[in-house]
Amino acid sequence: MRGAARWGRHLARAVRFGPAWAADYAYAAAWQARAAVDRTAPDAYRGVPTASETARQVLLIPGVYETWQFLRPVARLLRDHGHEVHVLSDLRRNTAPIPESAQLASQYLDDHDLRDVVVVAHSKGGLIGKHLMVEDAARGEDARVRCMVAISTPFSGSPYARLVPIPNLRMFSPSHAGLRTLAANLAVNARITSVYGQFDPHIPDGSRLDGAHNVELPSTGHFRILSSPRLLVMLPALVACGCAECRDTATVEHGNDLPHQR
Repeated sequence: MRGAARWGRHLARAVRFGPAWAADYAYAAAWQARAAVDRTAPDAYRGVPTASETARQVLLIPGVYETWQFLRPVARLLRDHGHEVHVLSDLRRNTAPIPESAQLASQYLDDHDLRDVVVVAHSKGGLIGKHLMVEDAARGEDARVRCMVAISTPFSGSPYARLVPIPNLRMFSPSHAGLRTLAANLAVNARITSVYGQFDPHIPDGSRLDGAHNVELPSTGHFRILSSPRLLVMLPALVACGCAECRDTATVEHGNDLPHQR
C-alpha cells in the first residue's frame, strides 16, 4: 500500500506539472540538437585573460547521453566570470559506468596537474563527481578536488529507472548496488552543494543530499533548470567562494551583491 501511495503522489505531481515537463523536454531537445552540430574546441574555455583572486579551475561533467557541449552555456558563463573551465571530451555521451568515468576524470586532473578544482556537474555528472571526490580524498595531501556543485543529481536514484530496460539508465535505480554504496559514503558530502528545482520529472524524490549544502530553486525541470536565472546568478558565486563554504543561501539564491550574467 505504501508503495502504491508513493507512486500515486508521483503521478499526481506529474499531472500537475505536465506543462513544465513538456517544456523541460523541449529545452533538452533543442540543446541536444545544438550540441550535435557544435564544433567548439574542448579547450575553448580554458584561457582566462584576467584571472582574479577568486578564479577557480573548474571541471565540467555532463549527464547521461549529454556531451560536454550540452553544458556550453554553463561553460561560457563561468569563463565570463573569470574561471578556467575544463571539459572531458573523452566521456563522449557519458554512457560508461560511473567508476570508469570517475577514473577518466581523475586521470585528466593528473595529466593537467590541476589542484583545488571545483567540479560543476549535471545529473549523472554529479554521481561521477562524488565518486571522483571519494577516491580523490583517499590521496590525502595529493588530493586535487576542492568541492562540487551538482545540479539535478539523483544521489538516491530514481524509481523510474526500474521501469527502463536500458543498462545505461538502470544504474540510477535506488536498489543498484553501486549507487547504494556511493550514497552510503558520507565522507565528502559536506563539500558538495546540491542544487535542484521544485519539480524534477526524472527524479521525483528530489536531489537532497544528507550532510551537503542543499539549495532548492523556484524552478522546474531536470534540464531547464540549467537556464534558471537564479542558477545563472548563484553558480559563478558558488564556484568563486568554494561551493559549500557559501552557507548564506539567502544571499546566494537572491544574488545580493553577486555578479549577474551579461
